[in-house]
Amino acid sequence: MPEQQTIARARKDKRQGKSASTQAGEFVRQEMEHIREGKHGARSTKQAIAIGLSEARRAGVDLKPPKKGTTSEKTRKSATRAYARGHGAPARAKSTAKRSRATSQALKREGRSAASPRALARQAKSSARRRTSAERSGAARKASRTKGPSERSAAARKAARTRETRAHA
Repeated sequence: MPEQQTIARARKDKRQGKSASTQAGEFVRQEMEHIREGKHGARSTKQAIAIGLSEARRAGVDLKPPKKGTTSEKTRKSATRAYARGHGAPARAKSTAKRSRATSQALKREGRSAASPRALARQAKSSARRRTSAERSGAARKASRTKGPSERSAAARKAARTRETRAHA
């Protein structure tokens, strides 16, 4: 169950005209917090992100399920179900206590390193590598449109810092 604060942040993003994936990012962030707090673990950073995206879809964020052929059929079906759930589809039969406890216990047994800064950086880098430079620059252009002045200058400072570290490396 997502925290009220997370839902509020996602709604704020929506009001500001930010994309569905940015809104969903709030749920992914919450998931990382949970792993860091030790509430549960995850097998990989990818799994942690997937849990967050699923929560977002179920909470009503307009994050469309992946297109056919981009991911496994199982993942697509699961995402479609979560999306439908958040957009007015009737709730399915409640999973049994035994099953839900088994799921929680399985996640609790997983490691906590999936949410480490190194793991997140590795995931972000591999994800960015899959995108074309046109897609990346388009995203940056949209970000500049939807960010306020203070956020824009913070992003510029961060970019300058990144360029600086790249120059020394």
